[in-house]
Amino acid sequence: MQALSVFVTKADGNRQLFDREKIINTCLRIGVSRKIADDVAGKVEKQLYDGIPTNKILQMTFRLLRSYKPAIRHLLDLRRGLSLMDSKPEFEVFVQVLLAHKGFEVSPNRIVPGKCVEHEVDAIAKKGGLTYFVEAKHHVNYHTPTGLDESRIARAILEDVMEGFQYGSCDLKIDRAMIVTNTRYSTHARRYGECRNILQIGWNSPPDLSLQSMIEENNLYPISCLRGMKRATKSKLVNSGIVLMKQLLEEKPAALARKTGIQKETLNRIIEKAEASTTATNKF
Repeated sequence: MQALSVFVTKADGNRQLFDREKIINTCLRIGVSRKIADDVAGKVEKQLYDGIPTNKILQMTFRLLRSYKPAIRHLLDLRRGLSLMDSKPEFEVFVQVLLAHKGFEVSPNRIVPGKCVEHEVDAIAKKGGLTYFVEAKHHVNYHTPTGLDESRIARAILEDVMEGFQYGSCDLKIDRAMIVTNTRYSTHARRYGECRNILQIGWNSPPDLSLQSMIEENNLYPISCLRGMKRATKSKLVNSGIVLMKQLLEEKPAALARKTGIQKETLNRIIEKAEASTTATNKF
């Protein structure tokens, strides 16, 4: 049976034709060359069977990639790593850091008075003369689309805080709403967001400001992509403001141990993995 006629089974139980480009894109996200990505995709194709689960294909892909880049054994796929984040505060802080690297002036978690009520927003972001309030929406299942309700709520908040500014209850002029999520948006959500001028940042949209592109362009991989880290350890790092592997490598282990309360030996092991993984995600 040729690969083109093989159906795969997605996490939600739906079946679709095998798409070779998805394997290649996964490989490229890890940081390998197009040639290696093609080689891996070819080897995966030879092991396909009708109805194969997509998670098994992903496991197969990572196993094959390790022969090209052994350090990949420390890494989870980026989408999987993002899904393992805690919604609060980890994903919120991660979004704030990404936006700051993209040139936004970011201030975290703020109460913004509206005409009717006060609204707690995940961040305020300013760029190009515009001020956005930011809502970070995290999904554990990265196959779950971000729906219309999130966009409608954002629109309602925007109207209230804009009127609050007009009536003098708020001293901050908000121009637009921004939603950042680790999944894709539903068709209705996209249509509504475009109509209402909401900046909707998702896994792969918009093309110049997607979550994926912001992470990969500047090597801003989250610590949640590291395999084998205990949740309690990760929480201590996040509570100390460490959400990126890059941030982890910028800290001196002794100082970080004092700041987080994590044993130095444990930190050294995590840092070694992060160093190897950061090297692995650089293309060659």
